[in-house]
Amino acid sequence: MLLLSIKAFHIMAMVTWFAGLFYLPRLFVYHAQCPDHDQLGRDRFKVMERKLYRGITTPGAVLTVASGLFMAFGLDDRGGWLMPKLALVALLIGYHLWCGVLVKDFALDRNRHGHVWYRWFNEFPVLILIPVVILVVFKPF
Repeated sequence: MLLLSIKAFHIMAMVTWFAGLFYLPRLFVYHAQCPDHDQLGRDRFKVMERKLYRGITTPGAVLTVASGLFMAFGLDDRGGWLMPKLALVALLIGYHLWCGVLVKDFALDRNRHGHVWYRWFNEFPVLILIPVVILVVFKPF
């Protein structure tokens, strides 16, 4: 019963984290498209990005990693698939931190990329999520 509760909590935290990882770069796209003369719009994006990153995405990441590590090492749920999954999660953590740098750059009006770059940047979490799901569901090794 405890394992089921922990897995349910982990899934909710992971959905929260990924919602932020999918939406935050989309905000970057819109922010990058916002004209320089629209200061009100730019300020609104800064607030949205900061609140999404600090208030939703980062807590979701922390809870996902903590509950995932607890399940993997605290409940002895290990297999050969675990190390590749942890490597992919490490990449996602790096991506998450990179998003934080971009939030800070936008806040300081130091954006160096166009909206097309952010559209491509937005695809990275999907490329990681698919193999993670395959590893977790099928546990191929």
